[in-house]
Amino acid sequence: MREDKMALLERQVTDAVAHLTMNAPERLNALSDEMLATLHEALDDIAADTSVRAVILSGAGKAFCAGHDLKQMTAGRQVEDGGRAYFTDLFDRCTGVMTRIRTLPQPVIAQVHGIATAAGCQLVATCDLAVAAHGTRFGVNGVNIGLFCSTPMVPLSRNIPRKHVFEMLTTGHFIEADRAVELGLINRAVPQDTLVTDTKALADTIASKLATAVKIGKSAYYDQMEMPVADAYQMTRDVMVENMMHRDTEEGINAFIEKRSPDWSQ
Repeated sequence: MREDKMALLERQVTDAVAHLTMNAPERLNALSDEMLATLHEALDDIAADTSVRAVILSGAGKAFCAGHDLKQMTAGRQVEDGGRAYFTDLFDRCTGVMTRIRTLPQPVIAQVHGIATAAGCQLVATCDLAVAAHGTRFGVNGVNIGLFCSTPMVPLSRNIPRKHVFEMLTTGHFIEADRAVELGLINRAVPQDTLVTDTKALADTIASKLATAVKIGKSAYYDQMEMPVADAYQMTRDVMVENMMHRDTEEGINAFIEKRSPDWSQ
């Protein structure tokens, strides 16, 4: 087991885009206790870094992420309560990482290849956007070993129509990247040899926008989805008023009218 947190997660920042690479290829970048802690810490750091305006999350080696570390989970059983407290804590910590992605000011793009299974598929569904290489396989396969993927189904059921999610959950079958696009799990499927550049291009486009507007919009986007329509309109009205009060928004509107590039403070 690796003890060096820095070895578990590589971080590179280029042109206001932070690229986080899960770096445990020998374990298919499993969400071990150490990986979850390292991811959460890195996301907290990025949240406080106003120079970063978009995030890419990828995996080293032949896979994006194969979900929880089953060997570690089995070791967690070797206590008096059979692992109940450990499993409760594990799934709480995993939920904490997923929730941190949602609350992060910056949009997070999953750059996916190989496989994304169980909690790894959950991670893709949780990210704000996702780009995958052709041939990438996605699955919530826990049912194949007697463990229904109940926590992964939370973001999956908010990405994919319900009957298709339920089929994935109850059969344990994989879907490939092109089908994942059709179902809405990912934004696009691209050739393997352009995956990095295509994902970076998407991140660069987002990073070129006014960061405060994207931050306000990301938060409002998720909040309004859980509201009745009338409440959502009232909330988003207030969000747009707040957005209009920003100096850089006024500058952006004036620049558009005057047919020039905006002089933003970011």
